[in-house]
Amino acid sequence: MINFNIPPVTGNELQYIQKAIGNRKICGDGEFTKKCSQWMEERFKVQKVLMTTSGTSALDLAVMLCDLKEGDEVILPSFTFSSTATAPLLSQASLVFVDLDPKTMNIDPERIREAITDKTKVVIIMHYGGISCDMDKIMDIVKEHNLILIEDAAQGVMASFKGKALGTFGDFGCYSFHETKNYSMGEGGALLINNPQYNERAEILREKGTDRTKFNRGQVDKYTWVDRGDSFLPSELNTAYLFAQLEQADQINEDRKNTWNFYYSQLEDLQAKRQIELPYLPEGAQHNAHLFYIKTKDLEERSQLIQFAREQGVQLVFHYIPLHSAPAGLKYGRMSGEDQFTTVESERLVRLPMYYGMTSEDAKKTVSVIREFYENR
Repeated sequence: MINFNIPPVTGNELQYIQKAIGNRKICGDGEFTKKCSQWMEERFKVQKVLMTTSGTSALDLAVMLCDLKEGDEVILPSFTFSSTATAPLLSQASLVFVDLDPKTMNIDPERIREAITDKTKVVIIMHYGGISCDMDKIMDIVKEHNLILIEDAAQGVMASFKGKALGTFGDFGCYSFHETKNYSMGEGGALLINNPQYNERAEILREKGTDRTKFNRGQVDKYTWVDRGDSFLPSELNTAYLFAQLEQADQINEDRKNTWNFYYSQLEDLQAKRQIELPYLPEGAQHNAHLFYIKTKDLEERSQLIQFAREQGVQLVFHYIPLHSAPAGLKYGRMSGEDQFTTVESERLVRLPMYYGMTSEDAKKTVSVIREFYENR
């Protein structure tokens, strides 16, 4: 079976994990946690990066910093992972889902504008597949209405829009380093803080509500409980694993893009025949080959394709079930405007195997199976 995903390994992971053990500090904020943060601050030109235990916890921390209260509204896409929605629920905010742009599967900026009320406090966007949302329009909207912007850039590490890294546009950006992501630490994430007014409080909330980070820097002679918070610090063992991959970030990025470009070039004629649709790259969007998808005619065809591929030894998978129609979405949120594209487009989308080190033979077989399916229809 050609697996949909294989977690990345570059070669120095065990060496760095052993070094972390030798440092006799395997909890958070040791040598490798700091190296990962510094690498991202320098590479992505962001003033503050805090490593977290997951992309979900990065979102949780970002929302905590927004000081939402019951009755406040958060606008977000319906086509996203549940974490995008569960984070604001921690503050008992109301969820307002909006439709997507079918070209990119990203949130539609005009639907954001239409959903804004006097209760709206935060907008959360998600860059699907590492392909940027329309950040020019979105930034204009949030600035016009004085809203906090959180970027769920879980899939967007090393991707950018007009040369600016995804995750560095809004007040906060959230990365994921789950094993399914381009760069992995098993479970892990990072919070990018683009507005320095949040720096000190973010450190406190991340350290269980204490000013321990100040103590570690020698700024206070003891630390104490000063605010609400949680335990968001990842283990040094995890960040040691991640740092080995960040050192090879360009190599991983290039490898994945080669597979992405191969898929596109080999399937382009099926799009020309209107048998499938391929990903759309907006002007200014520099993607990171996080995933490659095609769109089938409808849900029935997608199911048949996935089953056919499985029988041929290739794992194809679909993606999100729209949140607004999920049980929790019906309970905690509402859809603003019409669901014109979210459901129908999500039912057509199927993802192809994509991972660092994927062989050309496996990529060729994946393409061959898809072509065989459509040739026989």
